[in-house]
Amino acid sequence: MATKNVLTISEVTRYIKSLMEEDVMLQSVWIRGELSNVKMHSRGHLYFTVKDDKSRMQAVMFAGHNRYLKFKPENGMKVLLRGEVNVYEPYGQYQFYAKEMQPDGVGSLYLAYEKLKAQLEEEGLFANERKKAIPQFPSRVAVITSPTGAAIRDIVITLKRRYPIAQITLLPVLVQGEQAPGSITRAIEQADLAGCFDCLIVGRGGGSIEELWAFNDEGVARAISQATVPIISAVGHETDFTISDFVADLRAPTPTGAAELAVPDHQEVRRSLNMLKKRLKKLMIDQLTSESAKLERYKRSYAFRYPEQLIRQKEQQLDGYMDRLRRSASTTITEPAKLLKHLDKTLTMLHPQVKVQQANEKRNQLQAALVKAMKEQMKSKRIPFEKAIGELNLLSPLRLMDRGYSLVYDQKNNTLIKSTQQVEVGSKLDIRLKDGKVHCVVEEAERME
Repeated sequence: MATKNVLTISEVTRYIKSLMEEDVMLQSVWIRGELSNVKMHSRGHLYFTVKDDKSRMQAVMFAGHNRYLKFKPENGMKVLLRGEVNVYEPYGQYQFYAKEMQPDGVGSLYLAYEKLKAQLEEEGLFANERKKAIPQFPSRVAVITSPTGAAIRDIVITLKRRYPIAQITLLPVLVQGEQAPGSITRAIEQADLAGCFDCLIVGRGGGSIEELWAFNDEGVARAISQATVPIISAVGHETDFTISDFVADLRAPTPTGAAELAVPDHQEVRRSLNMLKKRLKKLMIDQLTSESAKLERYKRSYAFRYPEQLIRQKEQQLDGYMDRLRRSASTTITEPAKLLKHLDKTLTMLHPQVKVQQANEKRNQLQAALVKAMKEQMKSKRIPFEKAIGELNLLSPLRLMDRGYSLVYDQKNNTLIKSTQQVEVGSKLDIRLKDGKVHCVVEEAERME
């Protein structure tokens, strides 16, 4: 049996785990089910089973996530869970890793909250570049909240304590219920249309998610983003986050915190002003002292005590400067003229026509020298040459032909015949005479012993 495709349990489990990790849907998914076998480990991790009427799945919620739960999970509780599905390798079983848990009745609100948050964020309503700065010293502050809640009392007390000169205008609205989103939206639009407020505080005190839901409304969010007046969002407690918090120009953790962010503390402002006054006074005294000392130095200076003598000295200096200027001007004109003349002479010498003329003269000189050298060389070589010709003529076989001698060559390979052994009957020979050649065929060769 071939074993090359046989896998270990670990390899199969790891492969299945990799497939699940590559599935984007399984990495962030909401599921609905009923809790059972709920157990809180000593290390803070929450282990449980989530099931419906047809299936069940093991699940775990680590301490880093379950510490934010606002309720205690119990057996039989119906919940909405957000997390990822993955494989627990030691047991080779898939399970749900929960990151968020909400009771099923509230979970639908969280789904709507997450969906609207993602939509508005994609549109850019949360971008920092859209946010407006809160004025440092606002004169008129509008508060949009319930007139009967604790939030308005905390805001007004804080504003009057910190910045009594600010005018506070309450725009009463409903902060929970079906009519609340429309009431808040109209108040924001009216305050912005009035154009007389330096900033708005929009919010309410803490409560459940249902009670805070008006501030997760899309209409309220868009009204905040479209307002030209800066808006501070103050909804619920520090741990509560609503859509209005993300859209507003500034989020305050509480209504009281919103009032503290909206206006400065007049006592701190007074202290800062007093400190600035002291610094300004010191700077003015230092400046006055410095300028007075400078004036005294000027009064004692030579220019103030003997102005006429100083003027005469300056006139003499001016005459000297004029003389130096004239000499400098003369030098400035003369030196460039000399340089220009030198450059013109150099340029004339480097002119191509001059260069050509010089080259022609040199060529003619070289040509004459070459002809002379050749004549002398020919003259010196002619006498030895004529002597060598005479010696060659004396040794030339042609001279022998004048006395009746001839040379015999084999026609086939043009070699000189010196012996009868080099020919045979039928061989074709060339006999070279003084004035030409004779072609013949050997009929008989007679050898002499």
